[in-house]
Amino acid sequence: MYKSFEDLEVYQAAIVFTGKVYVLLKKQPLKSDFAMVDQIRRATISISNNIAEGFERETDKELIRYLYFSKGSAGEVRSLFNVMLEINYFEKEELKEYKNEVLNISKQLANYIKFVKKRMV
Repeated sequence: MYKSFEDLEVYQAAIVFTGKVYVLLKKQPLKSDFAMVDQIRRATISISNNIAEGFERETDKELIRYLYFSKGSAGEVRSLFNVMLEINYFEKEELKEYKNEVLNISKQLANYIKFVKKRMV
């Protein structure tokens, strides 16, 4: 049993991912697109924040609810990466690692949701 949200691997992965995204946001031409930068920041931070908030609510039902919010934010980040590719901010290869990482976080969230649902039965 986890004692805090900081113990969760998916939370730790989300924090590391956020750090990497912040580095990406300093690159041109993205750096000058303040609206896009703001949206990616918010969505990326939302992944770890929703994990934390759900964990702190101390009921499995609420935890699952917030894990779904977190998973939704991971999807939003992936969508924003797709937009950045479409508008030629980056080449596909430049974002491959980021997209794989956020997809992995999404899978971890799905597995954690399944785990929590099973213990509710």
